[in-house]
Amino acid sequence: MGQQTRPTGMRAFWVIWAGQVVSLLGTSMTNFGLTIWAYEQTGQATSLALIGFFFVTPMVILSPTAGAIVDRSNRKLMMMLSDLAAGLTTIVQLTLLATGNLEIWHLYITAAVAGTFQTFQWPAFSAAITLMLPKEQYGRANGLLELADAASGIFAPLLAAALLSIIGLVGIMTIDVISFAFAIGALLFVFIPQPERSEAGRKAKANLWQESLYGFRHILQRPSLLGLQLVFMVANLFSGLGFTLLAPMLLARTGNNELIFGSVNSAGAIGGVVGGLAMSAWGGPKRRVLGVLGGWLLFGLLGGTLFGLGRSLPIWLVASFAAAFFGPIINASNQAIWQAKVEPDVQGRVFGVRRMIAWAISPVARLIAGPLADQAFEPAMQQGGSLAGAFGWLVGTGDGAGMALILVFCGLAIVLVT
Repeated sequence: MGQQTRPTGMRAFWVIWAGQVVSLLGTSMTNFGLTIWAYEQTGQATSLALIGFFFVTPMVILSPTAGAIVDRSNRKLMMMLSDLAAGLTTIVQLTLLATGNLEIWHLYITAAVAGTFQTFQWPAFSAAITLMLPKEQYGRANGLLELADAASGIFAPLLAAALLSIIGLVGIMTIDVISFAFAIGALLFVFIPQPERSEAGRKAKANLWQESLYGFRHILQRPSLLGLQLVFMVANLFSGLGFTLLAPMLLARTGNNELIFGSVNSAGAIGGVVGGLAMSAWGGPKRRVLGVLGGWLLFGLLGGTLFGLGRSLPIWLVASFAAAFFGPIINASNQAIWQAKVEPDVQGRVFGVRRMIAWAISPVARLIAGPLADQAFEPAMQQGGSLAGAFGWLVGTGDGAGMALILVFCGLAIVLVT
């Protein structure tokens, strides 16, 4: 298919978006099944936190270099290689599970590999949107991407919970592998232009190491963008610390009830879909920074704090919906600011460093979340524990209460940051 006959512009974006919806649905089902499998194997929050740690850490460390490589390369090719690597990682996990050899440490290694290649996907896709669409469409396009992420989870948890008893985790992961073909096929079908060289791009041209560092200089020379990233860095610290414990908290407080766990995840997915639809129809506030800061404030209050305070399914459903609803507004507003302010041919470098700054503390948060819960807060919130007298009236006592208290504190900290 020649360049002239391939979809371009918004049509191309819709094709890519549809492929991502199918792929993300499969991935969400696999993540749901593996989360339950890992918790049943260990019974500890630490194991789940470590999976997240090994996934995020390569993204933080490699983001500046990955961004520089994206700027030097074909955006579409980078996205395809990332999807292919994610599919191969799932195949490895599936093979180990099907042969009875899967162990928890295998998930740490595959998470690190998937995180490494995911590092290229985000700056490549972000830069591709800038090249495909006019500025006035950035907010809506980013809202649709947030919608795709949420839509992948709206049925995935309940569907995965139902399919676990029919085809098992092996069957679910097989569906996931097939779904990657849709994402790669969509990218093959469309045309994504390469950026023209800007003055910033000419000044940034150097060896790979120097180009990797360019994003730091670009952001440090613009105090408003730096301030925006620092807000994300600190808010992500508390968000990562609290929400890493969400799955084990729910499983602990409900006796590993898969239906409740799936229902809460689905409520979050519905919230994300509604938020994504609102953002894609609305495009966000004219002053996009209000979408960022206002969204973070309500996320911390109605998401994190309410999640920890809740002790029943109705409250968890509301908190899950609220937390996910404000996510698309925060992320799409922020993304539109950066896409409008940064030249397309250096976006890979700048966006790579952007991610590094925003997520720098996130791996630390994920690393300490499990031990903080398992060794400190959970024992302290058992009946007669050292914190039970002071906070038992707030979050209750027993299994999961310590993790709930951490969520309350983290939600309030996000409110204070914004």
